[in-house]
Amino acid sequence: MSLIPVTILTGFLGAGKTTLLKRVLTEAHGQKIAVIENEFGEENIDNDILVSDTNENIIQMSNGCICCTIRDDLRVTLRDLAEKKRKGELSFDRVVIETTGLADPGPVAQTFFMDEEIAEQYLLDSILTLVDAKHAQTQLDDRLEARRQIGFADQIFISKTDLVAKEEVDALMHRIKHMNPRAPQKAVHFGEVAISDVFDLRGFNLNAKLDIDPDFLKDEHEQHDHVHGENCDHPSHAHDADNLGPVLGTHKHHHHDDDVKSFVFKSDRFFDAAKLEDFLGAIVNIYGPRMLRYKGVLNMKGTDRKVIFQGVHQLMGSDLGPAWAKGEKRSSKMVFIGINLPKDIFLQGMEQCLA
Repeated sequence: MSLIPVTILTGFLGAGKTTLLKRVLTEAHGQKIAVIENEFGEENIDNDILVSDTNENIIQMSNGCICCTIRDDLRVTLRDLAEKKRKGELSFDRVVIETTGLADPGPVAQTFFMDEEIAEQYLLDSILTLVDAKHAQTQLDDRLEARRQIGFADQIFISKTDLVAKEEVDALMHRIKHMNPRAPQKAVHFGEVAISDVFDLRGFNLNAKLDIDPDFLKDEHEQHDHVHGENCDHPSHAHDADNLGPVLGTHKHHHHDDDVKSFVFKSDRFFDAAKLEDFLGAIVNIYGPRMLRYKGVLNMKGTDRKVIFQGVHQLMGSDLGPAWAKGEKRSSKMVFIGINLPKDIFLQGMEQCLA
């Protein structure tokens, strides 16, 4: 049986996750989708329900989609769904997990690496994060969960952009880019999203192309990591005019010193595999809980193929990618996204792992 693709849908309260989910479930894409929800809202995802089995918490809809709540551990729910699919009791092509608005997607993502039985049956395709343009700046200032959701994202959808000025949207996208440069951002309207932007993104595929915004690698961005002023003694900061500085081309810097930050290591030299393994093992032991996502294409000594590397929290893995093309410059590029990570220690340590 081929692996069942899984999409994790996350985003802070009110960002539009259920709206997007309704759109995906009612789209005529010919796919049957199993939806796992951390909790049901007051309103069911779809009122057009064909079968309801309250004992097992599985609801089947007339279009073949199914929904289930998690009362037990996520792993139990995933195993049950896979077993029912195998026995022919349920028919579905893929799974969408909708997390609660306050959830850290990390433990959900880790489930697909930690449990062998799950890893043999499911393929984690990507983490999609929805961001509410109207309230995001305050949420990102005040709530670590909101910042973590940005850090984990493979794709970011920004909703409610019609409720705020273009300059505010630009400032928000600018801020998010510096928190997570590898996740493409797209403004969306009330869940009107192409299915191709939601499924089969291969954000977690080790062989996927490593996308890092080229502008992010310029030193210029460092100047925007500006600490809050002394007079700012509360979490939310009403610096809206200042926040627009970089967008409007003025000399002002934004005042968001987010604890979720990203940085990139680049080198044209070979890595020594043993040294790199020792170093990464050491930093994961110390900083693992704060390391949200880290991913790279590495130039390793002793192989003519690219080494694709990525990790979530304390779990990491590598895979041999395609061969370096003839005439292609061999170089390593690795992005780290995490909470208050010591950039100097990471970059110096990576440097010392070069052959």
